[in-house]
Amino acid sequence: IAERLDWKEALYQKITPYIAPHAILATNTSGLSITALSEAVDASVRPRFCGIHFFNPPRYMYLVELIPTPSTLPQVLDDLEAFVTSSLGKGVVRAKDTPNFIANRIGIANILATAKLTEKFGLGWDVVDDLTGKKLGRASSGTFRTADLVGLDTLNHVIKTLQDNLDEKRDPFYPNYSTPPALAKLLEMGNLGLKTGAGFYKKIGKDIQNFDAATGSYVAGGKKASDVVSRMLKKKGLERLQLLRAAEGAEAQFTWSVIREGLHYAATHLATIAETARDVDEAMRWGFGMAQGPFELWQEAGWQAVAEMIQEDIAAGKTLINTPLPDWVLSAPVLAAGGVHTPQGSWSASQNQFLPKRQLPVYARQYFPDA
Repeated sequence: IAERLDWKEALYQKITPYIAPHAILATNTSGLSITALSEAVDASVRPRFCGIHFFNPPRYMYLVELIPTPSTLPQVLDDLEAFVTSSLGKGVVRAKDTPNFIANRIGIANILATAKLTEKFGLGWDVVDDLTGKKLGRASSGTFRTADLVGLDTLNHVIKTLQDNLDEKRDPFYPNYSTPPALAKLLEMGNLGLKTGAGFYKKIGKDIQNFDAATGSYVAGGKKASDVVSRMLKKKGLERLQLLRAAEGAEAQFTWSVIREGLHYAATHLATIAETARDVDEAMRWGFGMAQGPFELWQEAGWQAVAEMIQEDIAAGKTLINTPLPDWVLSAPVLAAGGVHTPQGSWSASQNQFLPKRQLPVYARQYFPDA
């Protein structure tokens, strides 16, 4: 059913008399508040009502986000997680009821930051996709080719959710949620990506052409990142980040900026969108095909060293938003642990402690649980 609260409310009123007393009522909405929807549900059903967000296409995507309301019974979530894990073979992350939940919140913010940085450093879509694909430990389609695959209308819908449900008081990154000019132009032209045959890219015969936002036409593409930056990206941990940050070329500076902005954003919003850093990392690996989540990458490279690099860039005015890193990033518990992940649990910014993973019976039956 479409994303309209009045339509959903009418539907809930129709089906409520027929819902069994043990049944769970879950909504797959991604654009409306789950708590607001629960108020349209009969009071007798609210304890068994929650959000369940499948990633598209559900047949292939591993991630499922479960979103409770203040009224949702804990046992209902446990039962639903067990079913989704064992019967559907999915990876479950529990998200807070905030716009776009966890994976899309961070993923779309990363795409918008990448678009701004692409313009700032004057790079082409093809070079950016080469830099932000497998070389960065992300999906091979990179940033803009992924957008074409998903559909630019779908991407715009998720961006609009951020624009409509947040503001600068609640989210310091709100100015970054403006629609990129190139995306706006493509939407105006009706070029929605793969589904219409043209988006950021257009295939002409065997050639792939790039969209030129200045002229509204398509030009020759197929460029790759420089060998120098490619070699930097093969380095591990802190050395890779230091090389990118110290290099003078636009491609290296762009790549470091993309990484930095992703870490800055994830740290800033951890307390409000997720229970622990584990949930963020799993959501980004399972939902966006990243080899490492943002906090895993950060911790592997050296928590304190990377945090200080980000702080220096914020102070120097190099970041897209000048909000300082949250205090917990360099707090005693996190520094002593060398990051947010420990054998005992992962950091919860909202509770200021390390929390272990939920010990549901379904997980005891997994021979090879995700590390």
